[in-house]
This record gives sequence, structure tokens and C-alpha cells, in this order.
Amino acid sequence: MRKLILRLSVNAITMLPLALVQIIGASMGILAYIGSKQYRSFFRPQYEVVVSAHKLPFKLWEAIRASGMLFADSLWIWRNPQKALQLAEVQNWDVVETAIREGHGLVMLTPHLGGFEIIPRVLAQHFPATILYRPSRQEWLNELVEEGRAYPNMHFVPTNLNGVRQMTRALTRGEAIGILPDQVPSGGEGVWVPFFGRPAYTTPLPARLANRSKTPVVMFTAKRKGIGEGWLMQANRLAPLSEDANIAAAELNVAIENAILVAPEQYIWSYNRYKHPAGAELPPSN
Repeated sequence: MRKLILRLSVNAITMLPLALVQIIGASMGILAYIGSKQYRSFFRPQYEVVVSAHKLPFKLWEAIRASGMLFADSLWIWRNPQKALQLAEVQNWDVVETAIREGHGLVMLTPHLGGFEIIPRVLAQHFPATILYRPSRQEWLNELVEEGRAYPNMHFVPTNLNGVRQMTRALTRGEAIGILPDQVPSGGEGVWVPFFGRPAYTTPLPARLANRSKTPVVMFTAKRKGIGEGWLMQANRLAPLSEDANIAAAELNVAIENAILVAPEQYIWSYNRYKHPAGAELPPSN
């Protein structure tokens, strides 16, 4: 019954105009921050350290509202893909076209920022994309996400050996693969390198896949514009990543940091980027 109610609620919300959905999302972000001590314990310290280090304005409540909009944007994009595509302003597309024409495929990186779910849909208008994702532990949520993310020319594979093999095959065919580079990998699959000045367990997978065939790596962002106005999607091709896993992961984190600083208030600061996953070695002590 709970699952049915949640589905009906999501369906009802996503039928509304984007502006209203984003306002609802902003309200939910505020409620989550006020109502959850754990949410606050991740959100404020992570956000505050970054804006302080880079001497940026401290816009805590704007960031809190935007955190709710991030999830609202995702739901709306999943259920209204064609409307969402019409609201996506794409810059630097020549970067993507040039990379694909090289014939080695494309590694696309999309941090959890703004309307990041629009990015693979834009790419899927032009060529197939295989996207790596981590299934949720909650069955109802996993079903909702899988159903919402389904889209022509997009193929989702789980974060396991079979998923990595499918991504390798996609690159061999000259297609695109997508990775969320700011997710904490499972124990044994990452390395500890700095992320905004603190050790963060980070995946070296993008470098490993890209270096097999000199595949271009492109970092994408989808900065939210005004309420109901859509997103500004930008692409930035990265320099070739190191063959050394530790150096490559550090290079990757620098690129993610630069992407976040495009719109720091729109990043998912409620996510515990510095957690120690089970099975991982301890982070280095200073």
C-alpha cells in the first residue's frame, strides 16, 4: 500500500509544471534540513568548507532549497523527457561532436549537480549511451528509478563486473558511457585521494576505461536556470588521465571540484562524500 501511495504521489507531482515541481522540491529540501540532524551534519559542514576555501558567498538556504530541487528536477525529467529536452540549453556541443568523431567512444562524467539527469537524454538524441548505476537497497525506490530513467538509446548497467564489461563493449563500438564520478565506490574498488581538501574514497574506473583505447573523457554540468526555466548544459573535455590509479583519481576529483564550482549551491551536499565504505582500507592519516 505504501509503495502504491508513493507511486501515485510521484505521478501526481510530475504532472505539474516544472516551476511548481521545483517549488515543491525546494520546500522538501527545507523540511529535510530542519527535520533531520544527520542531513544537517553532512550538508552544512561540507558546503561551508568549500565556499569558505574559495571565498564564495555563503548561501546556505539557497543551497538547501536547491538540494530539494535536484531531486524534483530528476523526477520531472524522468516523466517529461521531451518537455525537459526543450528546456535544455546546450553549450560547447562541438566538444562532444569532436570527441565522438575520433571513433574511440566517449566517457561522460556527470556529477550530482542541478538537472544532471537531462545530460544523458541530450546525448541519447545523437548516439547510444550505456550508463553505470548503483541499484537502491529499497526495492520500491529502485523500481521507481529504473522505470523513470528508462529512455530510448540509453542502457543502464549495474556497478558490478558484468556492468563494466558492457561499458567496455560500448566503447569498443564507439559509443558513449556514463559514470557518476562523485559516488563513493564499494570497498576495494577505490582509492583515497583529496576532494576539497579531505581524503575521499574515489573511483579510478573512468581512467581505467578511457586509457584502454585513448577514449576522450568529458565532464558535463547542467546548471539550473531560473525557476521553471530549465538548465544550461556545458561540456568540458579533460586532459588524458594518468595510468596510475591514485594520480588519475586525484585528477578526476580536481575536475569534479571545478564542475561543482560552476554552481556550488546546486550540488548534493547532503551526500556523505567522505564516508568509509565497508571493506575499504582506512584513509591516510595526516
